[in-house]
Amino acid sequence: MNQAIQFLTQHGYPLIFLFVLADQIGVPIPASPMLLAAGTLAGQGWIHLLPAFLLGTAAALTSNILWYWIGRSKGSSVLSLLCRVSLNPDSCVRNTASLFSRYGARSLLVAKFIPGLNTIAPPLAGIVRMPLLPFLIYDSLGASIWVGVTIGLGYAFSQQIEALAGSVVRTGFIFLLILAGGLGAFIGWKYLQRRRFLQQLIMARISPSDLKSKIDRGEDLAIFDVRHELEFRADPQMIPGAVYFSPEKWKEDDYSLLRSKEVVLYCN
Repeated sequence: MNQAIQFLTQHGYPLIFLFVLADQIGVPIPASPMLLAAGTLAGQGWIHLLPAFLLGTAAALTSNILWYWIGRSKGSSVLSLLCRVSLNPDSCVRNTASLFSRYGARSLLVAKFIPGLNTIAPPLAGIVRMPLLPFLIYDSLGASIWVGVTIGLGYAFSQQIEALAGSVVRTGFIFLLILAGGLGAFIGWKYLQRRRFLQQLIMARISPSDLKSKIDRGEDLAIFDVRHELEFRADPQMIPGAVYFSPEKWKEDDYSLLRSKEVVLYCN
């Protein structure tokens, strides 16, 4: 325990920056435990609270600016990348995009506390061409709130967290085994959930070449572009003959009018 405290005391500031930077870039290394540890150490007088807060905020802002420019330069293809590397089903991208579309720049204030939106909000801001200055203002405030709250909790409950850490050290291998088992079960469950979601999509898919053949033969098709509004605004090109129509705006009568046609929906 003393060795761990000594290591964190000597290297705490660089570790705070690196953990937060990696977490916000998308590396599966959670930064919250490190920020809690930083607050605990500050509460015990081992490190200073203000430098820890500033370094954590700077790291979050650095990675978010990087994602902003990637979204601004690469467009909606970034969403597909985030969907492929995520353990969550692909629908999480659409859900978080809807939240961002509803609240705009204000969503950056709480994005760090919401799984999914945490990762997708900065590139979405770039995709929809949010001006850089408002992005920097809201994202800086959001990063400050997240880092401040997390470090503040560690600082306020430093005595309790230190006692809990001592219990963890004493249990040693048993605690690590339980932690690894729980993490493995969570990842396995999310993987199976994603596999089921993709299998449902495969059952009803049509290839681009088959769709083109149907269009060339003049078949009576109803083709709808159902991308999210943010994705459509980023790349408004559509398949010839398609109509843009967001599923959120569909009504029951719209479905009944299409029963005599073959309906093709597409998105990113």
